[in-house]
Amino acid sequence: MTMPYLNRKLVLETPRRVPDGAGGYTQSWESLGELWAEVRSRTGRERAEAGVTVSSVSYRIVVRGAPHGTAARPMPGQRFREGTRLYVIQAVAEQDPQARYLTCFADEEIVA
Repeated sequence: MTMPYLNRKLVLETPRRVPDGAGGYTQSWESLGELWAEVRSRTGRERAEAGVTVSSVSYRIVVRGAPHGTAARPMPGQRFREGTRLYVIQAVAEQDPQARYLTCFADEEIVA
């Protein structure tokens, strides 16, 4: 296994439901901290959705391993933020048997 090149600082965010006072909720995002990562693009596609062109790119994002249950361990449904860019995490897998690194499969969508 080659060591990943962790050269990009990403903010790990998790969704939070906030009551709206009318029996419903709004969703906001809470920062869990910063992680250094290696970000590599995988595949991309473009589609029309409600008359708007949406570009979607899949990424393989590698971060340092963290124990299950800790805030530093990414989970599906969370996202990484890099400035204005958002990477929604779809799946997380341990990269090696010692769990030194985690591979996160994430998508970024851009409305054109």
